[in-house]
Amino acid sequence: MSSEKMNLLDVSRANIRLLHLTWFAFFLTFVVWFSHAPLKPLIMETFNMDLGQWKALLILNVALTIPARIVVGILVDKFGPRIVYSLLLASGGLMCLAFASAQTYEQLALTRFLLGFVGAGFVIGIRMVGEWFPARQVGLAEGVYGGWGNFGSAAAAFTLPTVALMFGGENGWRYAIGITGLMAMAYSVVFYLRARNTPQGSTYFKPKKSGGLEVTSKKDFYFYLAMNLPMYIILAVLAWKLSPAGVGLLTQGTTYLMYLVLVMLCVYQFSQIYRVNKEMLQGAVVPEHDKYKFKQVAILDWAYFVTFGSELAVVSMLPAFFLETFEGMSLAMAGALGAAYAFMNLVARPGGGYISDKCGRRLSMSIFIIGLTIGYFTLSQVDGSWPIAFAVVAVMFCSFFVQAGEGAVFAMVPLVKRRMTGQIAGMAGAYGNVGAVTFLTIYSFVDAGTFFMVIGGCALIIFGIVQFLEEPKGHMTETNEDGSLAQIELT
Repeated sequence: MSSEKMNLLDVSRANIRLLHLTWFAFFLTFVVWFSHAPLKPLIMETFNMDLGQWKALLILNVALTIPARIVVGILVDKFGPRIVYSLLLASGGLMCLAFASAQTYEQLALTRFLLGFVGAGFVIGIRMVGEWFPARQVGLAEGVYGGWGNFGSAAAAFTLPTVALMFGGENGWRYAIGITGLMAMAYSVVFYLRARNTPQGSTYFKPKKSGGLEVTSKKDFYFYLAMNLPMYIILAVLAWKLSPAGVGLLTQGTTYLMYLVLVMLCVYQFSQIYRVNKEMLQGAVVPEHDKYKFKQVAILDWAYFVTFGSELAVVSMLPAFFLETFEGMSLAMAGALGAAYAFMNLVARPGGGYISDKCGRRLSMSIFIIGLTIGYFTLSQVDGSWPIAFAVVAVMFCSFFVQAGEGAVFAMVPLVKRRMTGQIAGMAGAYGNVGAVTFLTIYSFVDAGTFFMVIGGCALIIFGIVQFLEEPKGHMTETNEDGSLAQIELT
């Protein structure tokens, strides 16, 4: 075998090894993040909780993830994924141990809120995988990373109840959750020792300034500010749901304080975005090779809003939907059928990334969003007269297009602007959580059929938005540390 072929083989093996290291890190973050869900009866019994208090925990679990994905996106672009992922796994493991050790409901709620930060781990791997795989393969690689990582929630659902029962007693759930925390902490060391930010000889491009995305026109600056507002609005909705008007976890005074904090955070973030883009706004000329269109980021945000956002929302209500729709169905069967939706991640998300690599970014995303639109409109018609098998097929059909759409979104993310991939992934990921909270809030006011119809209607609108996505062509240009220019192929 020639030395050239041997080098290519070595690079390929290194890429695959890095992909396995990274998806398993993401897998563990999802196990930690959703470790409480399958242990609901045991945790509720220990703390004598009512259903309202449990729902408050579910809300708290996703609340911090929205700003966390923005913050982690900034950190990963600045410091690199190796150290950021290692620190996130270690800190997430510590918080998991704190949750398992909680003695009061207040401690339980606080640690569950802080554990929402571990949900930002997804963003880190997107940048890392994007560094290691060329554009023609990045969609499939990101799909494998996302699909196997998301499977962590299903793995937790199937294994942790058994682990808790093995330990037995009223503290069995504590041991089960504590073990996931210890695993995350141990793997943080493995990841730090084995992972690298880039292949040998490659440059890790960093943003010129930290604190917000660099945009390249005044129009894009104001567009970027406007795209940040929905994240604060939905956090305000979360505060309202925790207020006396919602589940009553917060007092009215604390709720008003939360609103004030959100306003202050919004003002601070806008000031940081201005600081990063100040020179451009004052008339500094942006080099032609540095320019990109922020609309590409915005379209990906809204596409992830309806794909991952609807997945999180539907997974949360699907077991109850089966239980209420089909008379005589057992709780165990309803849970198993609901979990089938998440299982599709193993195939659909890599498949979506692969199809995006082969068929084009805009075309594939358009097909997947139309498919999930049809899927949700079909689910809106499911009732007790349907054979259960047909209902399951409808769910699987819909979930394939939802998760393939997620794969297509993140096949495109690394191709917008390499040095800001973490921040772009963070913003898109945050929009996924915004979608989840939006749809779950709507679900609290309507029946399941209307809920599915609303998601389908939103998807139809976003299909129109996706038509404005521009297919990446040629190459993007980044600046090396010595000032020379580097070209990164986009096809």
